[in-house]
Amino acid sequence: MIIRFRQDISSDFDGTVIDIETTGYFCEQYDDSRRCKDLSQVILGLFGRKGIRIFCAEGKKSIAELNTLTEQILDKIERPFYAFNTNFESSVWFHQLDKRIVFDYELQGFPRENKGNARKSLGIPNYDDPFDDNGKLCMIAWERGQFNKAIAHNRACLLKERDILLNRGSRAPNELSFNR
Repeated sequence: MIIRFRQDISSDFDGTVIDIETTGYFCEQYDDSRRCKDLSQVILGLFGRKGIRIFCAEGKKSIAELNTLTEQILDKIERPFYAFNTNFESSVWFHQLDKRIVFDYELQGFPRENKGNARKSLGIPNYDDPFDDNGKLCMIAWERGQFNKAIAHNRACLLKERDILLNRGSRAPNELSFNR
């Protein structure tokens, strides 16, 4: 089953900010898409013209259903696509969905920038993020069935990323090598 969250809120920008949450492990020995080959998307968060939409797999048995829904949604949402770390989303989807999704813009100011540091330096609020910018805590909460907390974290991430976009803009994404 997929848990759906919706918040009607003005986007103030063209396109869609995308933020996903995952479970699994990074393969640190790689510096290409294989770094994310052992991660599974568990939450898809979108912020665009229709406001915030979040889709959360309710447990591991629902991950396949979320993957199918993600494929359907990606073909319908408005471009340009933004993400804080475009290589992360692109790599997870390459290995999970067998799709090369190329983002139009990156919200990191530089490679491996910490979102929490960016948020603080720009004076952006925390938006009631239960994990205070720590995605690993979100993964643990999701694995424990604390789906509402994981969704609250994803919502906060989408709002922070919108504010980063509106406060300092975006840049061209880092180049990504897609490898199996």
